[in-house]
Amino acid sequence: MKISKFIIGALAVVAGMSLAACSDSYMEDLNTDPTKVADIDPNAQLTTALLQAYGDLGHMHIYRDYQYAFTQQFMGCWNTTNYGGLHNPDDNEMRRTWDDLYPYAIKNLTDAIYRSTDIEARTNINACCRIMRVYFMSLITDTYGDVPYTEAGKGYIESIDRPIYDTQKEIYYDFFKELTEAVAQFDATKDRITGDLMLGGDINKWKRFANSLRLRYAMRISDIEPEKAKAEFEAALAADGGVIDAASYDALVKHMDVAFSFGDDAFRDFRTNALSELCYGNDPANNPTYICSTLYDQLYNTNDPRTFMICRFYYDLLMDGSSTAGRVDLTDEIFAKGVKVEPCVPGSYSWDRWPTGYYSDIIAALKEANPSVDPNLAREVRPKLANNFLDGENPGVIITSAEVKLLMAEAKVKGWNVNGDAATLYKEGVRAAMDFLSDNYDFAKVSNEEFETYMANGGQFGYTAEKQKEAINTQAWILHLTNPAENWSNVRRSGYPMLKSPADYGFESVLVTGRDIPTRLSYPRLEASYNKANYDAAIARMGSDSWNNLLWWDVKK
Repeated sequence: MKISKFIIGALAVVAGMSLAACSDSYMEDLNTDPTKVADIDPNAQLTTALLQAYGDLGHMHIYRDYQYAFTQQFMGCWNTTNYGGLHNPDDNEMRRTWDDLYPYAIKNLTDAIYRSTDIEARTNINACCRIMRVYFMSLITDTYGDVPYTEAGKGYIESIDRPIYDTQKEIYYDFFKELTEAVAQFDATKDRITGDLMLGGDINKWKRFANSLRLRYAMRISDIEPEKAKAEFEAALAADGGVIDAASYDALVKHMDVAFSFGDDAFRDFRTNALSELCYGNDPANNPTYICSTLYDQLYNTNDPRTFMICRFYYDLLMDGSSTAGRVDLTDEIFAKGVKVEPCVPGSYSWDRWPTGYYSDIIAALKEANPSVDPNLAREVRPKLANNFLDGENPGVIITSAEVKLLMAEAKVKGWNVNGDAATLYKEGVRAAMDFLSDNYDFAKVSNEEFETYMANGGQFGYTAEKQKEAINTQAWILHLTNPAENWSNVRRSGYPMLKSPADYGFESVLVTGRDIPTRLSYPRLEASYNKANYDAAIARMGSDSWNNLLWWDVKK
């Protein structure tokens, strides 16, 4: 079955689902909508949740507006700089993860788990939904800290409309329990998983996926609870099914390249990769995705073979507004002419400190057919995200073998029981990260010669444990370009790369909440009214709702 037909069919089923009302037979006939079904297939709910991970345009705004700015991979377009780049806490934007994931992914998965628990014919789909609920809850807790977890999504099931806020420690401990039990629960003789747009219903791949998430979360708590982290990490490596140790096991959600608009319908059409579409932008003149100088300099100054895979220089004013058709690539001309490249620094808009620019022969040659173009260019010397990342059919990245190798390398540096040596695992992780781009974004494969040259120079591992941790997590930062939630979490957890405040680039006077890069997002303001007692209890534990508070696992000052 083609992926497009499967996605459309699955979403059509989910869109028509509700629980039927009933009383006596007469009222039942009157109150039952014949277009709705009384029982939702958990496979369809899994489909919807998987697609929401990267198909929800509203949720993707949290990545573009805040997380990419906090990790200094993007900077310059209006929303990235206005919110994250200027440390501007806007409730309407900060609440997106909360407002988008709780009512959809969490509610669907919680309900699916409820209606499949202890039902032999739904054993495997139940395990899948338990794993995905852990994943989505990790996005929420790693954004805000203490959040509703044990009671989340149970409004219909148990009439809980004011859920308690579990502590992040309690949440993480339950993650390990859920992932461990889900892996043990899979049974090849039981039900077939039919709603899986990520791993094709292969329970062996689901085991690897769950065990690999366990590695991720164990590393996350490694500085606050090193013994628990070590035990969970080692147990996950030894668990039934293994981990994602090859690209063929990568957990990537499949999407379609469908006609896309920024109207209201786009916010609930999960079929296309909305992150890719949002990075394209809806204003070619002013809102393309600019690469931050922090990322550009790291790539370019180390002669990283990925530099011009990720960073390109474009003239955008000939784009047709709905695709990259008409976009003119100026990269080769800029470097042939020795033009000064000026990426957007942290805290800047693309128009700040107007760049020197240059005269483009390529654009001048287009002037006869396009009289409005001006070959005297300026912002075009600021690198932008390459077209390859703007395709709506791009996969939604959950976790990859490259990340797993880097996690194992750091675990080895920490002295944990991991097969292999740290330097080899690190090298395998970097190689897998480069291959990930060619395998999934239509780039040419980095040659062995290019790779070895890079590893011997800009990609060196280092000789002290701290330098090795820096190398590993800097590579993770580059790898996670298309996995922004994990990127922000890992930067906060590891402290690498070491990022400077926009204040250090001359923007201190315009930073709304000061020079410190935020370490969490504040709770939605309405929680103080709608769930006051539980909200107040969470605030009391933290002392305030400041977005400069550290999460439980974040001990990096």
